[in-house]
Amino acid sequence: MKKVLTVAGSDCSGGAGIQADLKTMTALGVYGMSVVTSLTAQNTTGVCAIYDASPEFVEQQFDAVFSDIRPDALKIGMLSNAEIIRVVAQKLTEYKACNIVADPVMVSTSGCRLLVSDAERSLTDLILPSALLITPNIPEAEILCGLKIASKDDMLNAAEILVRSNGTNVLLKGGHLDGKSDDLLYTAKGGVYWFEAEKIDNPNTHGTGCTLSSAIACGLAKGLELRESVQTAKEYVSGALSARLNLGKGNGPLNHCWKMN
Repeated sequence: MKKVLTVAGSDCSGGAGIQADLKTMTALGVYGMSVVTSLTAQNTTGVCAIYDASPEFVEQQFDAVFSDIRPDALKIGMLSNAEIIRVVAQKLTEYKACNIVADPVMVSTSGCRLLVSDAERSLTDLILPSALLITPNIPEAEILCGLKIASKDDMLNAAEILVRSNGTNVLLKGGHLDGKSDDLLYTAKGGVYWFEAEKIDNPNTHGTGCTLSSAIACGLAKGLELRESVQTAKEYVSGALSARLNLGKGNGPLNHCWKMN
């Protein structure tokens, strides 16, 4: 069985973060493990509180996992401060981690900031260049590249900047644009691949980004090429949205188990 490690924050309501990652990994047939960076008190209406793990405890979790069950791929999500980012970067180098998918989580769906502003530089300097793939949505890409993104041409320009500045492959997610939900894979070798999709009429999108990045990591762990990993992950997320699970009073979670029904 292939193994995938998620390094991210916990969502007690189960829709995003560590919980969404582990559900995705289970549904896609890999063995999921976790390094918890932060605890969040949140639900479908918003984030109530955040409690960060100490950098020392994050380090201990990394050591426990890598010294016993080495992962075939990693998904990196919420890293809320510079101290945690530095520890994660150090451990990725120390253990020569491979197949890293980094989702630069900065702001929650409800608008709560999940990365302190003075840690953005640490994220871009220490984490993003170590990843095989980064998966920003449009608001995150705007922060990272400093451009306003309002069209597919803007997405191309932003993705090119991110590839140049980080030296890695970029999947720029277009779900925040009006109309279709087209994602752009821009590779470090200059390849440009569009994954076109109609928007699914479902307001319950809590944890979509976490789920997609985890599903891509699952594909990489199984030995799929990057483009195929992205394609199969998008199909999984589309199915989870199309299942139209309706829980909670706000933006509800996906049905991660739709393939199991």
